[in-house]
Amino acid sequence: MDTSLSPEESRTTAWHALQAEDAAEKLASPDGGLMDAEVARRRGIFGENALPQKRPPTVLEVFLRQFTSPLIYVLLAAGIISILFADFTDAVFIFIVILINAVIGTFQEVKAERSATALQQMLKIYARVRRDGREATVPAEDLVPGDRVVLESGDRVPADVRIVRAQSLAVDESLLTGESHAIQKRPDALDASLPLADRLNMLYAGSTIMSGRTTGVVVATGRNTEIGQIAETVTASEMGKPPLVLRMEDFSKKISIAVLVATGVLAIIVLGQGVPPLEVFFLAVALAVSAIPEGLPVALTVALSIATSRMAGRNVIVRFLAAVESLGSCTLIASDKTGTLTVNQQTARVVALPTGEMFSVTGAGYAGEGEVVSEEGSPISGPARSRLEHLARAATISNEAALERTDEGDWTHRGDAIDVAFLALTYKLGLDPAGIRERAPAVAEIPFESERRYAAVWYREGEETLVAVKGAVETVLPFCRTMTAGEGREVPLDPDRVQEDLDSLTSRGYRVLAVAHGRAEGEVSAENPELPPLELLGLVGFIDPIRPDVPDAVRRCRDAGVDVVMVTGDHPATALAIARELEITDSPDEVVTGAELGDDEIPTFSEFIDRVQGARVFARVTPLQKLRIVEAYRESGAYVAVTGDGVNDAPALRSANIGVAMGSGTDVAKDTASLIVTDDDFASIVAGIEEGRYAYDNVRKVVYLLVSTGFAEVLLFLIALLIGLPLPLLAVQLLWLNLVTNGIQDVALAFEGGDPRVMNRPPRRPEEGIFNRLMIEETVISGTVIALVALGTWYWLLSNGWDEFAARNLVVLLVVLFENFHVFNCRSEYLSAFRVPISRNYFLIAGVIAAQGIHILALYVPFLQDVLQLQPVSLVEWLVLLALASSVVVVMEIFKAVRRHRPPGHRTG
Repeated sequence: MDTSLSPEESRTTAWHALQAEDAAEKLASPDGGLMDAEVARRRGIFGENALPQKRPPTVLEVFLRQFTSPLIYVLLAAGIISILFADFTDAVFIFIVILINAVIGTFQEVKAERSATALQQMLKIYARVRRDGREATVPAEDLVPGDRVVLESGDRVPADVRIVRAQSLAVDESLLTGESHAIQKRPDALDASLPLADRLNMLYAGSTIMSGRTTGVVVATGRNTEIGQIAETVTASEMGKPPLVLRMEDFSKKISIAVLVATGVLAIIVLGQGVPPLEVFFLAVALAVSAIPEGLPVALTVALSIATSRMAGRNVIVRFLAAVESLGSCTLIASDKTGTLTVNQQTARVVALPTGEMFSVTGAGYAGEGEVVSEEGSPISGPARSRLEHLARAATISNEAALERTDEGDWTHRGDAIDVAFLALTYKLGLDPAGIRERAPAVAEIPFESERRYAAVWYREGEETLVAVKGAVETVLPFCRTMTAGEGREVPLDPDRVQEDLDSLTSRGYRVLAVAHGRAEGEVSAENPELPPLELLGLVGFIDPIRPDVPDAVRRCRDAGVDVVMVTGDHPATALAIARELEITDSPDEVVTGAELGDDEIPTFSEFIDRVQGARVFARVTPLQKLRIVEAYRESGAYVAVTGDGVNDAPALRSANIGVAMGSGTDVAKDTASLIVTDDDFASIVAGIEEGRYAYDNVRKVVYLLVSTGFAEVLLFLIALLIGLPLPLLAVQLLWLNLVTNGIQDVALAFEGGDPRVMNRPPRRPEEGIFNRLMIEETVISGTVIALVALGTWYWLLSNGWDEFAARNLVVLLVVLFENFHVFNCRSEYLSAFRVPISRNYFLIAGVIAAQGIHILALYVPFLQDVLQLQPVSLVEWLVLLALASSVVVVMEIFKAVRRHRPPGHRTG
């Protein structure tokens, strides 16, 4: 028996609209399973049951990727020009810098990628199938359309499956739909137009069986599954460029233009002074090399590598080096709800008794730690506790789940999420579920099914046969004749009172279940028991609770000027309840559903963007709508970070400026994201934002140091030539200053600790470049001071009879001292150099000592003396030069003090 079904038909057929028998017939799937030969034939047609994956880059590819920066292009051009003019010393220096940068970048990216790969738990998934009349266990990748699979509680669904038979089947599809609670499944045929979340007769690859068992026929495998189609979209789409890459590309273009203009002007001036053209070319090359910040790529890579290590210490794995500071750049976080803001574990949070009493339940998740207290938070006792214990016993007896504490103190569970949450409630009341069940031997039961929407267990208590019932309120309530009143009395049921409590709980986003009990009348049939009139014991409200440290993390985002919006596939009421608790919004008007967003295909439509910008919570959205929401925010000028853990989040993770996946999430999400939060904690994302801002601040400090000293050298050359003085520095001395002295200090500056106030500043404007007004002002002022003082010293020495060799020797030392002083100005763009603690960066002190020590060594080592044209300096000359070099600190301290006292509305960047 074979099938002519094609992969395209497997992917596009509305299997949920077919009767189970018709689906099996279309797939030529007999009850006894496929024959081995037919399985092999179909595998040849449909391929392995595996998701499409991008081939990981090789080490060589990662290495070559390090050479794709515009600044590297400029350095390569400078090195090639140096070779053409036989300036091999300069060329060697430049190519060594480029190579060091590439090696460091490759090491960091490969290391990060391996960390991400190790994080993914590559456990082999197996599936139970019927083949050739026998049941067998096979690797999930061996499945083909038409295979008959058997699944039960705890199994992971290995492919898209049309349910044939099901018994009390509940499935967690949160990774695909965003729904935080298990979905009850049944085999009936459904309307073809139903969205994925409502296809109750289908199982989708990657979801988990929470309770019950089922047999079904595989309808799609690998890339033809719902997960596979999303993964295919992800691997085909392009990721947004990180903000730092955009800013460095812009900066590189500007610095290249500035270098060309400066060297062109100087070449014209020198030609006008009658210097031979060949010498002018050599001068232009030397000046271009001096003006280009050769140490910037290495310092930038080191700064990002340091940030990568610091982020790893705060549970954030960085997969791409340039993405380090992206979180620090984001202006908006579009966060998934289930598993990101919440713990993805149903929890009983409130109990409403028919007496009108309301009780709160502390603790979260599948654990028996916490307690039941009054709404005001006070302990409970007496009749109230007795009524609550009665409710908990009934919920435990009519329960199929298990929740136990291990010898190590951890909690283990199995079964339906709501059943487990009921058991946690029982523990929190100080009761033992196992003991309750032992004392109530069952005589009959009605298991929970999605069509019935309640579960009931008849049990013996002394001479009586009692029944415990729990289920949907609208299903259980019609069976109830009475309800519990004060002092254990039964009074007639007041449906209006119960509806009032129900409306109150559902409006707050709770999923509400009723618990009741009754006395059996006569003999109970084990095969077909019937419910007697029941007494309502109370209502229990469940919700997927917020992670404990998320509220503070959201507040920190708000203080940092980072907006947080929620994007979820869950119900609007539940989403609003969580949003209110997190203070994301308190208004239902700011909750937009997927149906309200509509099916606009182009997110740049002004109507769609207006709808997105007016919302704070997006509920019941599809993966495609989440992608469009992200694109709409980006279109409106925001730098968007998207968090998520499910397959349904992958397209949006890919499209965002920065995608942040949860460590326990799906492999597809982690493969797509740039950052992975290993502890699934939203607070770690905020830590990542903080570290990202530190990283960007350090990049700015390095750029400030290198560009201001480069600007000083160009200005020194320009003025010296304009007034007819000889060149203050030789080309080899320029390289020495740029690559050795600055090269040590800029790397040390990259280790600078973060400013504690960084999270009190608003995020950078998306259009703001590396060089904003503040940096331009500080660069020009500090560079001018260095250039003018060095020029004045050069002029004075020559005017007082010093020969060029001796005078140049002192000017080189003066510039070294200037750089050693100026690096302390660069530690903060805002604070006085004397207010930044030394303890924040001991590497910098070591770097300054090392840079100065190397130059002192060069003054006395014959080989370096000859190459660099240097000689020893007297103590008096040292002291005079130290005093002159300190002028850059004095001037910059005055500038920072004046800036601090400007009126608040006066912006400088």
